Amino acid sequence: MQLLHPDEIPSLVYANQQGEIKNFPDIHMAGRSGNFYFKPALDELIPLPEGSELFLLPERLPIGISPENDSPVLLDHNPDNAGDMIQAVAAFMAPAHTAIHTAAYESVQKDIAPLPLFAYTAIGWHNGKFWVSAFRSDSDCRQDAGSFDSEKIKKKTIQKLKKNPQNRLIQHLGKCCLTYGCPAARNYFLGRWEAPLPTSPSCNARCVGCISLQPSGCCPATQDRINFTPKVSEISGLAVPHLKQAQQAIVSFGQGCEGEPLLQATTIEKAIRSIRSQTECGTINLNSNSSLPGQIKLLAEAGLDSLRVSLNSARETCHTNYYRPVNFSLADVLESIDVMKQADKFVSLNYFILPGFTDDPDEFAAFCNLVSTHQPDLIQLRNLNMDPDWYFETVKYQPSQAPMGIRTWLAELKRLFPALRFGYFNPSLR
Repeated sequence: MQLLHPDEIPSLVYANQQGEIKNFPDIHMAGRSGNFYFKPALDELIPLPEGSELFLLPERLPIGISPENDSPVLLDHNPDNAGDMIQAVAAFMAPAHTAIHTAAYESVQKDIAPLPLFAYTAIGWHNGKFWVSAFRSDSDCRQDAGSFDSEKIKKKTIQKLKKNPQNRLIQHLGKCCLTYGCPAARNYFLGRWEAPLPTSPSCNARCVGCISLQPSGCCPATQDRINFTPKVSEISGLAVPHLKQAQQAIVSFGQGCEGEPLLQATTIEKAIRSIRSQTECGTINLNSNSSLPGQIKLLAEAGLDSLRVSLNSARETCHTNYYRPVNFSLADVLESIDVMKQADKFVSLNYFILPGFTDDPDEFAAFCNLVSTHQPDLIQLRNLNMDPDWYFETVKYQPSQAPMGIRTWLAELKRLFPALRFGYFNPSLR
């Protein structure tokens, strides 16, 4: 039987000069929250989820916790060979898991290149296994590693690509599936759950942490952005069979491999009407920065079922500093939520979780005001995929108090808003 939590605090993990991952039993693992370092509590630690990855953090030295006085301690040399350089290590967790602490480290010098666009969770080693400071935030198994059979995925993907040679959208998702291993694309080709509908090659925001388009000289994007706008027939040709055949079927506009779908609202409106003229099955969802409330109203009237609002912060300045919006503001985003709620539609907030920022007391107060005023239905607890230091610099993070702690933050939200749902994925509504 696998233990849910360790019986002792795991030890610090580091990587040696050869890239081999080691542990140092003399120092406990540490977790970072904003500018603070903590020893995670035992019940804040879970086994590294299946499907997670370990990342080495170049030019960053690991920080642990002294067993003697619980103070942070920097490991600046290889315990096995003092002359060797070492690196900190972090976990990039499998979907449906949310970080309580990020990896604890110190940069070896100023102005080092930012880390690639992933999330970096604190990790330690105990009793023959890795442990992370995190919790499972959604019981839905739709993207669990154990639910994917690589050979079956490859076979079904090739079959569908051959069957639909003229549908550019299906061909695009074939690359997402076979090259990038996108879980949503894989589920589409397996004929189940949520299928992606990327539509927009352009965007009206310049998100610092954009995963599909980055300026030259910055950290590379993790995937290629779609370079065409699909035809209505291509969208409905993908969506209708999926909605008719898949269990708990969802199709979602607005994916990591595109820009802002609202810039293609005319096409999406026609596609939704085409889909709904052929089937009432399943959920049609839009993942969006929600910058254009007028277009949201158009899509709601066409038959859009749910909206997932991308949100890094409930504070105007922090939102603007991250999204770098073009001709929209946080006020427009909030109006979009209101438009959907007035149409009796479902609204999720895709709230980027970064320990130390999300649970900052000032951010918490602003977020509570947002929830109370605009009444979203669900908060999706998605880890922010961005170098924490780069993010803090971007939003000009200046905490006035210590963070609440992610678990306390979540418990308080549940207490204050008992009807509010929490999870990780877009829910099936039909």
